[in-house]
Amino acid sequence: MKAILINLSAWMIVPIMDALAKYLSWSLPVLQITWGRYFFTVVFTLSFMLIFFRKNLVWSKNPKLQLIRGIILLSANILFFYSISVISLAKALTLAFIHPLIVTALSPVFLNEKVGIKRWIAVLMGFIGALIVIRPGFLEFNLASLAAFGTGVFYGFYLMITRKLSDTDNPLLTLLFTGVVGAIIMTSVITIFEFSPMPVIWVPPTPNQWLMLACIGLVASVAHGFIIVSYKYADASKLAPLGYSEII
Repeated sequence: MKAILINLSAWMIVPIMDALAKYLSWSLPVLQITWGRYFFTVVFTLSFMLIFFRKNLVWSKNPKLQLIRGIILLSANILFFYSISVISLAKALTLAFIHPLIVTALSPVFLNEKVGIKRWIAVLMGFIGALIVIRPGFLEFNLASLAAFGTGVFYGFYLMITRKLSDTDNPLLTLLFTGVVGAIIMTSVITIFEFSPMPVIWVPPTPNQWLMLACIGLVASVAHGFIIVSYKYADASKLAPLGYSEII
C-alpha cells in the first residue's frame, strides 16, 4: 500500500511539469526547457542531499545502468516536450500512455516478475479508460505524434531500469544521477549549438520564465523521487497501471 500511495502521489504531480513545459514552449526552445528541467533538478536534489542526506552522496554500485537510465529519461523528456509544443497535452498523453503496457509485457523478461491475468486486465482497462476520458479524437500521424509515442516507449524502459536499480542504489542517489546525466548532456548540446552555424536554441529567459523553469525542476525532482521510492517497494508490473491516474 505504501508503494501505491507514493506512486499515485507522483502521477498527481507530473502534469504540473507538463503544463509548465507546454506554456514555456510558446516562447522558449524545447531544448532550453529540457536543460532547465535537469539543471534545477540537480540544484534542488543536491542541495537537499547536502543538508539532510550527506552520507548518501556516494558513487553508484551500477554506474553504467545509471547512465543508461539517465539517457533514456532525457530522450523521453525531449520527445515529450517537443510533442506538447506542437500537439495538445491530451493527444500527447494518449500516445505516451503506451508505457504501462510496455512495462507489463517486458517486466517478466527483464525483471523476472510474474505478471498474471489481473495485472494485464488492470493495464488494459486503464488504457481503455484513458482513451474514453481524454477523448483525443483523430490522432493525425506526424512527427509530434511519433515523438509522443516514442516518449511512452522510452518511459517504459526507464521505469523497468528504475526498478532494477532499486536493489542496489539509494533513491536519492538515483535521482541525483538522473539530473547530473541530463544536465551535462543538455549543457554540452546547447554549448555546441551556440557556437555553430545552426539556429540559436537559447533565448534569454525573463525572471518569470526562470521561475517557471525552476518550478519544472522542482516538480520533476519530487515526482521522480516518489517514483523511484515506490519502485523500491513494489514490482514494476504492479505499479504500471497507476500511471493512468495522471489523467485526473
